[in-house]
Amino acid sequence: MTAPMVRAAGLRKTYEPKRGNSFTAVAGIDFELYRGECFGFLGPNGAGKSTTMRMISCVSTPTGGRLEVLGLDPVTQGQQIRSRIGVVPQDDALDLELSVAENILLYGRYFGLPKATIRERTTQLLQFAQLTEKASARVDALSGGMRRRLTIARSLVNSPELVLLDEPTTGLDPQARHVLWERLFRLKQDGVTLILTTHYMDEAEQLCDRLVVMDKGLIVACGTPLELIQSHAAREVLELRFGFDDMPAAAKVLADDPALGRLPGHRVETLPDRILVYADQGEDALREVHRLGLTPITALIRRSSLEDVFLALTGRTLVD
Repeated sequence: MTAPMVRAAGLRKTYEPKRGNSFTAVAGIDFELYRGECFGFLGPNGAGKSTTMRMISCVSTPTGGRLEVLGLDPVTQGQQIRSRIGVVPQDDALDLELSVAENILLYGRYFGLPKATIRERTTQLLQFAQLTEKASARVDALSGGMRRRLTIARSLVNSPELVLLDEPTTGLDPQARHVLWERLFRLKQDGVTLILTTHYMDEAEQLCDRLVVMDKGLIVACGTPLELIQSHAAREVLELRFGFDDMPAAAKVLADDPALGRLPGHRVETLPDRILVYADQGEDALREVHRLGLTPITALIRRSSLEDVFLALTGRTLVD
């Protein structure tokens, strides 16, 4: 196996304010990612995802453990690393008064690239981002999806080996998200290594070869999307909806039923608006529900998803 593009061992980040208690954002994590893969960081707000990304991109200095990026030390060789990576932040941070092409041309100058090289790459990147016809348009006239594609194109002007994308499709409509997914898949096919944070579980399933789930500064699970689903969720989920007044009694009957409890992968979760029955065979669970004399308003059987894994590992409590 080739050497890791990024390697972390016991990586920590603790903030020491001038007044008050210290805060540990990343509490000692280990991971490795390799050339050509898309590696994802999932987790609720405050889990430590963005802090980890900032350390990898040499914006924030680790306070413990070890971190290597492209075989280099971010603390002492940050400039060398930054010249070989691309960063797509949550906020586009584009110059609204410049044209689409000028945003890429200007950004290329930060890397000390020759003007002829920048012009050639700008033409290529506009084609990649499907923005050739918008080259002379001002950025403030672009849609959200176009701005996001421009931000990704701009991050590629230095031909990076590694691209970090922080919530790349937040706020976009489904059509724009799918266009971006296709562009990112092309990048991976071209051998570019991607690191992704996202709150969209379907996005992680579509793009990530491997991912970690973080919670409270720690990694609580790691693997491919399929491995995580197989390890932390039953194969299927039965979603039952009852009338508001019938929910408590139905939930108690389902929780206490020994026959349901013997089904492989069985688990019952009661939510404010529905009851979830996890089981390897959803049809078997539904038959047992009917045998118990329960009549749900609706009953839906679906395959377990990465979202089920995420909520099982990190909980359903809203984190601000």
